[in-house]
Amino acid sequence: MKQIQVTTLFLKITVFIIGILVLALCIFLVPHMANFTAKLYPTIAPMKSLVFIVMYGAAVPFYFGLYQAFNLLRYIDENTAFSELSVKALRNIKGCAITISGLYILGLPLFHFIAKKVDPPIGLIGFIIIFASLIIAVFAAILQRLLQEAINIKSENDLTV
Repeated sequence: MKQIQVTTLFLKITVFIIGILVLALCIFLVPHMANFTAKLYPTIAPMKSLVFIVMYGAAVPFYFGLYQAFNLLRYIDENTAFSELSVKALRNIKGCAITISGLYILGLPLFHFIAKKVDPPIGLIGFIIIFASLIIAVFAAILQRLLQEAINIKSENDLTV
């Protein structure tokens, strides 16, 4: 029991650190990237706004997904991991990952414009984020289904005994 709490504490700290790192990127890197993009294409007025919409728009579901991951770890600590709350948290994480992928898919033309004038690896970053989010969504969907089946089996066994 103590081993699980130590592990979940480590994961909670990791989730918190990831949240702080992404917040730092949102505060320092996104405005710089938006200004840089606006300088690359001064004739296209909404270019700076598009960068803000894609980046900050993806940050909102990212933080909601982190909150759901934190809740899932809390359910594990409370020995309520096999509950509908955990299934709901995994469903929300899956939805957040799909939303992030969708936003970056919509932002791919923006990354293409930036990569045209700078280095092509900038465009690759968009694909990396899209595929990483999709992998997280698939993993959460698989865990959600497995957890739902385990809950169903547990409820059947409780009714049998």
